[in-house]
Amino acid sequence: MSRKSLGPRPSPLPWLERIASVCLRGPAILASTAIFGTFSLLASLFEEDGKWQHRIAQRWARVLVRASGARLHILHPERLKPQLAVYTCNHLSYMDTPVLFGSLPFQFRIVARHDLWKLPFIGWHLRRSGQVPVNVDNPRASIASLSSAVRTLKAGMPLVIFPEGGRSRDGHLAPFLNGPAFMAIRAQVPIVPMALIGTHELLPIHAGELYPVPVTLAVGEPIPTTGLTMKEVDSLTQQLMEAIANLYYSNSYLARPMEEAEAELEAGLASPSLPL
Repeated sequence: MSRKSLGPRPSPLPWLERIASVCLRGPAILASTAIFGTFSLLASLFEEDGKWQHRIAQRWARVLVRASGARLHILHPERLKPQLAVYTCNHLSYMDTPVLFGSLPFQFRIVARHDLWKLPFIGWHLRRSGQVPVNVDNPRASIASLSSAVRTLKAGMPLVIFPEGGRSRDGHLAPFLNGPAFMAIRAQVPIVPMALIGTHELLPIHAGELYPVPVTLAVGEPIPTTGLTMKEVDSLTQQLMEAIANLYYSNSYLARPMEEAEAELEAGLASPSLPL
């Protein structure tokens, strides 16, 4: 089952895969999350910098990826050198976060939807480890969240964020919000494009069963922001979207919808009134 090549997810899944997911993979993921979440909460009582909590999160993430049956490959791992930057990635699945935590070899903080802070264990870890929640439903709260994220960058901590603001429903990229560009320009740090390929087939939105496939994390060249101003937020967002789209579609079986991509790049950027 672990030697599949990446392709469309079967619907329905083969019955052996469904049994393995319900009886083995799912329970292993839930149990691991509970165990590592408990360790993370305990560690938070004895440290302030979050270093041990991050190490626990990395171990949790690697266990989850292994339990899912996915085989992970990192394309251009040398670009994941520790540096103060905004790391950005497309968003396909709940498995994206474990893949990133298990792949990035340095401590960082993740910027994510505030809804995740309501989940047992995961939400507790996010809160206690200093991750940054963003309320995309409230423009005023979004601006306050972005300012908090910029302070985190200026304090010397890299950030990870999903520019689409939510998971893809069909495996294709959605229009990017301009929060990552806003943060990178405000802090004058590079923005690093990354693309996950395969997590949509592994566990798409609203699915409850895992389908083990190869997963790739493709890392692009950092985009510098030194000297850029707030007037260039939208153009930087467009450049970022193009970079991630190239990484994604050049490594996926999916064909890039050129007409849709061109329309998104022309008109699909987030409104400047909501800098997220």
